[in-house]
Amino acid sequence: MKRARFTFTRLRYRSGDWDTDPRMPSNLLNSLIEYTTIPVHLQEQVTDLGSPDLFNAPFCYLSGHKLVQFDATESAFFKQYVENGGFVFVDDCNHDIDGLFAKSFEAQMGRLFGPEALRKLPNSHDIYRSFFHFREGPPTTSFELNGWGDDLVHDYLKAIEINGRIGVLYSNKDYGCEWDYDFRNKRFMAEDNTKFGVNIVVYAMGA
Repeated sequence: MKRARFTFTRLRYRSGDWDTDPRMPSNLLNSLIEYTTIPVHLQEQVTDLGSPDLFNAPFCYLSGHKLVQFDATESAFFKQYVENGGFVFVDDCNHDIDGLFAKSFEAQMGRLFGPEALRKLPNSHDIYRSFFHFREGPPTTSFELNGWGDDLVHDYLKAIEINGRIGVLYSNKDYGCEWDYDFRNKRFMAEDNTKFGVNIVVYAMGA
């Protein structure tokens, strides 16, 4: 049976800034080609959160620095998408638990799924061994170590789980900026820092 091609789908929402880290998708797609047998589309897809096209995407990415305030249609579609088995990787580009993106996004999730739905993800979770093994949980980013944002190293991610599976994976670690470079420059690194992104996609796709 022929496997469906993976599409990196970026969500465009009406508030805030959604179009961050433009080189990150191609970098992650390159890693999927390099390390896995998952067939991929080579270009990212931008989809409006308020568009029915959302429901054709098994994996979505949402990021930004500013306010997250979904309108009525965006809210309804986001909730329906996640509850019907979709996966959204959400990355706070401020890497700041007290920043506007973090506060407004977490408040939005509380309104949609309940105040206790977004919880700390244990470092023993399957996502940390879905392809590569990250025994200590989510890898640290250089932005955290440089003291930008809230000057904290976040040793956990958060998630909303639906029927035992992650529907929303939420990071304050700014992986988008960490992976926002030309994939050809990975050869200069001692260790490819996009490997955790491979885990996220493999987990999301159930591969």
